[in-house]
Amino acid sequence: MYDIILVTLDGTPSDRAIIEHVKQLAKLAHSRLMLLHVATGWAARTYGPDAVSPEIAEDSAYLEKIRAEFQSAGISAQAELAYGEPANEIIKWVQQKGCDLVAMSTHGHRFLADVFLGATASRVQHSISAPVLLLRAK
Repeated sequence: MYDIILVTLDGTPSDRAIIEHVKQLAKLAHSRLMLLHVATGWAARTYGPDAVSPEIAEDSAYLEKIRAEFQSAGISAQAELAYGEPANEIIKWVQQKGCDLVAMSTHGHRFLADVFLGATASRVQHSISAPVLLLRAK
């Protein structure tokens, strides 16, 4: 059912909610995971994949750490770093590469905050045809 699950990570403690949930789901469904983090700093937005900065190094190390965590749990996982605006990059990834489920943690903003802040999860779920699992971070 969920051969490929795209797990979006923002590099904050809220990631733990989706990581722990997807571990169980991936084992049950025998899924392969694609971990995606979007670097959003100045260098990432300006230079894209050619960017070199402490942020890029930290983001890459974080992705590798989470990938290794899934691998050690017996779950096939790959990691990819994207560059720019998170919602746009997640939508583009899904449209270009495809997946069976997108799994995201949300920060639990409410309506007015989402209107002014532009909730990534909301934009993604309304822009793709793949199912989206949203799990509110604790």
